[in-house]
Amino acid sequence: MSDIQFTTCSARFSDYFQLEAIEWSLSPGQHWAVMGPNGSGKSALAAMLGGEGDIFAGSLNGKPKSCACVSFETQAALIARERKRDDSDETDLLALGTPVREILLELAVNAEELHSLVARFRIESLLDKGFRKLSTGETRKVLLIRALLSHAELLILDEPFDGLDVATAAELNALLCEISLQRSLVLVLNRFDELPAFVTHIAWMDKPLEKSLGLTAGRLLKTVAVADRVPFEELKQLSHLRREDLHIPPADIATRAPELVELEPLVRMKNLRVVHSGVPLFEDLNWTINKGEHWQVRGPNGSGKSTLLNLITGDHPQCYANDIYVFGYQRGQGETIWQIKQFIGYVSSSLQWDYRVSASARTVIISGFFDSIGVYQDYSDIQANIADAWLSVLGMSERGHEPFRQLSYGDQRLLLIARAMVKHPPLLILDEPCQGLDELNRQLVLALITKVCEQSETTVLYVNHHEEDRVVGIDQELDLADLREIT
Repeated sequence: MSDIQFTTCSARFSDYFQLEAIEWSLSPGQHWAVMGPNGSGKSALAAMLGGEGDIFAGSLNGKPKSCACVSFETQAALIARERKRDDSDETDLLALGTPVREILLELAVNAEELHSLVARFRIESLLDKGFRKLSTGETRKVLLIRALLSHAELLILDEPFDGLDVATAAELNALLCEISLQRSLVLVLNRFDELPAFVTHIAWMDKPLEKSLGLTAGRLLKTVAVADRVPFEELKQLSHLRREDLHIPPADIATRAPELVELEPLVRMKNLRVVHSGVPLFEDLNWTINKGEHWQVRGPNGSGKSTLLNLITGDHPQCYANDIYVFGYQRGQGETIWQIKQFIGYVSSSLQWDYRVSASARTVIISGFFDSIGVYQDYSDIQANIADAWLSVLGMSERGHEPFRQLSYGDQRLLLIARAMVKHPPLLILDEPCQGLDELNRQLVLALITKVCEQSETTVLYVNHHEEDRVVGIDQELDLADLREIT
């Protein structure tokens, strides 16, 4: 790779966001991590290396001859392609999607290399599975293998460790260390604790400036060599700042769910048995969640974390073939899905992908009062004020009008967490809520969850991969890697 030089370079990415006056120089042998707050333009800056963005001022010289990118955008593009194929299917059958094997063979030149990468990422069992049926972590592995198969001059990885369990993340880290000896890498990262040892430089993006007519502009605040310990430690300190004045906005009393029987458990599963592709995923699992308990669920990719959550919400067909009791209802005894979901606040990656309607940031929060994607009925002044209070907590008071789909991935996640919390539900299910968040917003989310555990009557069910993301107050644990009977 030759030298890459941004000289007072400005580029437009949408009607709402642009990068301004970027000064940045990348040289052979350097490996960069692009970091900074959500919405500052980290992904946009990395994407410019691959030719994205409409440059309207300054210059960008020395772009690599070839680059491969792994990002939420590339994942979204493949999912969109799969959806288009589903939409063209004239049958009433749910399309299974393109098999993973075909997705990988699109870029594979060397069969031996493909076999080696498949074995290293341990996805042999996924090769004949439809791409759309993969979990978040499984999808990320497939995208990473596609990028490595391309042999591009520059490899751009946007949050490469998100969605991966601890073992797979460690394996990827070791693999990237090997690759760094042969080609240049640019990583977009939110967490300093995921910074690989081979990274030589940090590009720190600043919080975007508010421009006229709703336009925001991201800026590259500073670049720092990791070997320069003082400025590097200052960036780490900046990333770990956390607010101490957080207050959870009140619920709308008029729309709160009905009171539950005081001594009854929220969830009880008895002798749970779930079979996937003929193989038992769970066998004779007993699990009870009582009011006031807070649970952490952990386990490697494919261990059944999402399945377990879907059994509670009623989004898995085998919930009706098991002895499952939720909020006073025996599953399969005539209860509706809305009777169950009125007691639940929920955040997951699948919800984020499905939230595709045209809605503002403020509307997304308000939709939590109605358990809907979008708002299709009148809402009260009280509900609007509560939504505004959540925007203030999230540091987004001036951004309530912005389109949800135009916001960064991390900002979208924060809004969906506010949407889940807005009713103070009896059960709050958070499926990897810190995924895609920078350090400041990660600390904000963890602080909010801690306050929910301490100050509200909401019971928290928290799925998390990272040991450092443990929440004070969540002292019950279900580890699916070492299943034991939980009663």
